[in-house]
Amino acid sequence: MIPVKICGITSRKDAEMVVNHGASAIGMIFYQKSPRFIFPEEIKKWISTIPNNIKTVGVFVNEKQKNINTIAEELDLDYIQLHGDESPEYCDKMIKPVIKVFRLGAAFDPAILDIFHVHAFLFDTYQKGIRGGTGKSFNWNLISDLNTDTPIILSGGLNLENISQVIETVRPSAIDVNSGVESKQGVKDKEKVAKLFHAIENIKHIDNNCSVFRGGFGAI
Repeated sequence: MIPVKICGITSRKDAEMVVNHGASAIGMIFYQKSPRFIFPEEIKKWISTIPNNIKTVGVFVNEKQKNINTIAEELDLDYIQLHGDESPEYCDKMIKPVIKVFRLGAAFDPAILDIFHVHAFLFDTYQKGIRGGTGKSFNWNLISDLNTDTPIILSGGLNLENISQVIETVRPSAIDVNSGVESKQGVKDKEKVAKLFHAIENIKHIDNNCSVFRGGFGAI
């Protein structure tokens, strides 16, 4: 099965639920303008209960380098996901492998990827003033023929209705789902999560050996 990251986790209950259904990674958002923001102190109470084989990802937006590295160290995160305007030099200063996010619109120039040396690229939907979690997809054809050796994680409005099509079109290394499995912002829906993973398990044609959340490509 293709690796799946469930992002926007705000509670131990939701973290354990998505892990039990097959998530390879969970993402916690440390961006205070996000409706799925969670204080690091809250996560610290339960993050040690997450199995070691499940990767933990901290999501940041244009945050101070020192603050990111401090949180990543205190929570022993596996990855740092940068969802803002961070430069390649900024990414290189992180103490954990970096997942660099690009929000795709018509103006996206894939040449920018050549200057980043990170663990993975995550592609999300561009919407002015909103840093992810829009619930809207982008034109997948923008990256369907992308030529890069860096693993691709696909996000942006993924849900039960479109998950098969997007995997067939883009064939990413992993997928990232947030609003598509929620009952309301910041709360994951057990039934939606179960149906999503059932659908992914039944995509028989996938032959993806990428270990983006399983120890490969610089993972820890």
